Amino acid sequence: MDLLVATLLLGLVLGLLVVIPLLRKSDHGKAKGVQSKISAEASKAYTKSEVSLHNKRTDCWIIIKEKVYDVTSYVEEHPGGDAILVHAGDDSTDGFFGPQHATRVFDMIEDFYVGDLIK
Repeated sequence: MDLLVATLLLGLVLGLLVVIPLLRKSDHGKAKGVQSKISAEASKAYTKSEVSLHNKRTDCWIIIKEKVYDVTSYVEEHPGGDAILVHAGDDSTDGFFGPQHATRVFDMIEDFYVGDLIK
């Protein structure tokens, strides 16, 4: 009986180790259960001055390689803490491509895409 209980508990723990990362991956681009503002609609074009208005924790847009991203819903989850706010409303290309980021950020960032930068 003890062996059966131990086996069931081990199966539960291993199952959670597989399910939790899958749930987290599907949550990127969402803020605490609320769907992100970003949708599959046609992208828009923004000037640098328009992007610069979104420069705070509760409204954070960044520019990466001439593309605009609304990362507001990710600010609190950012593993680097407030480092994401250093270039809020501005170009964050250099910081984004820094050595501190794992390759998965290149896939994640697309969830936050809102449009292109007008030159």
